[in-house]
Amino acid sequence: MLETLFSFALATAILALSPGPDNIFVLTQSLVYGKRYGLATVYGLITGCIVHTTLLAFGVSLIIKESETLFFAIKFFGAIYLLFLAFKVYKSDPSILLSKKNIPQKTTIQLFKQGFVMNVLNPKVSIFFLAFFPGFLFSKTLSTIVQFYILGLIFMVVSLIIFSLISILAATIATSLKNNLKIGIYLKWLQILVFVAIAFFIFI
Repeated sequence: MLETLFSFALATAILALSPGPDNIFVLTQSLVYGKRYGLATVYGLITGCIVHTTLLAFGVSLIIKESETLFFAIKFFGAIYLLFLAFKVYKSDPSILLSKKNIPQKTTIQLFKQGFVMNVLNPKVSIFFLAFFPGFLFSKTLSTIVQFYILGLIFMVVSLIIFSLISILAATIATSLKNNLKIGIYLKWLQILVFVAIAFFIFI
């Protein structure tokens, strides 16, 4: 149980550190306007995860109750989707671009709302949760709904810590990422390995 939860937290941490639209957006807002604005965005993004966790917990739990075969199909789809994400990362440019242009300044409340809406209305987040979470169910006796909420809480806490650190250390991180292409390459391959490893873990 603890080993599975630790593996989930570690995978979440690596994914949170990997270049993506969310942490790049947080990084850019923090770099241009300061950590307070970056943190407001972070809080909005993380709060949105509650919605996706709830949809996943009740939807997939019902499927598990009705059909083990269908649940296996979901895990199979999840593994294929994660391998697809690994392929997309492999084909992507490892350089990380940060632009200060065309970023209108907003209040912290507006940024919180924007982060929340960005997360909730992004269907890719729901698909990712569906692919990522079921492979880490850790108990045969505990309710699957409770397990999904525990995983969701771990995901949110780990992501909150890392995104907040990115926001607070924005200037230093941004400079390093812009001036050192190797960092982007390392993060790219690390993300690929994590996606492939999770896809493999689902069927162990």
